[in-house]
Amino acid sequence: MLTQAKTTTEITAMRKSGQILAKVLDSLKKEVQPGVTTKALADMAALELKKLGGQPAFLGYQGFPDVLCVSVNDEVVHGIPRADKVIQDGNIVSLDFGVIYQNMITDGAISVIVGNAKPQVRHLLETTEKSLMSGIDAVRAGKKTGDIGSAVESVLGPKGYGIVRDLVGHGVGHHLHEEPNIPNYGVKNSGVMLSKHMTVAIEPMATLGTDQVYVADDGWTVKTRDGSWAAHFEHTILITQDGAEILTAL
Repeated sequence: MLTQAKTTTEITAMRKSGQILAKVLDSLKKEVQPGVTTKALADMAALELKKLGGQPAFLGYQGFPDVLCVSVNDEVVHGIPRADKVIQDGNIVSLDFGVIYQNMITDGAISVIVGNAKPQVRHLLETTEKSLMSGIDAVRAGKKTGDIGSAVESVLGPKGYGIVRDLVGHGVGHHLHEEPNIPNYGVKNSGVMLSKHMTVAIEPMATLGTDQVYVADDGWTVKTRDGSWAAHFEHTILITQDGAEILTAL
């Protein structure tokens, strides 16, 4: 289903959903430390979400077993939280979260460096986050999905990072995943046209190696084929006449 222009009531609910999501990720960011398990982070997310009055969008979605995706190092996205997976100093940890509030859904993600990390790892995260903001800056009513992809690619491509092509951004709101797909590469003025009050999730995923990925034996975790480390950032945005409102930022 193509993501629809949202009503005033739906936009209000999505703003609240996005604020809950941003607060949960901000609280988790402080807890990503050596020795913490990925399951412990998911449990923290569930508790904080309940306190804030939201519901989990990921739990049970197509069978996903938890409220939070936690992906470490060469895991790009969709990592299942585990009690035996312990975070180490220098790791990249991606936290991907979805919130339902009054039946409206937002989706967002951050990547965090744990303690000390190599300069190339820090640069990967900084550049991937910068590419997200470039994609958002390209949005306004009347633009197309290719404008977003082109803007993201213009930041990541010159740095030589692998831009994951098998996974894309998407419409969001009434459902967790709606049309249109929003690749992190593309040609300006191509693809689906965006209109005022549509809501979409933009989510660049970049690696220190190639763009090739595969799904692990757990049926969910997407990993880089060459073992290179990856970063992932995501915001849900509301398209306006002249730009975009980020719904999942504090």
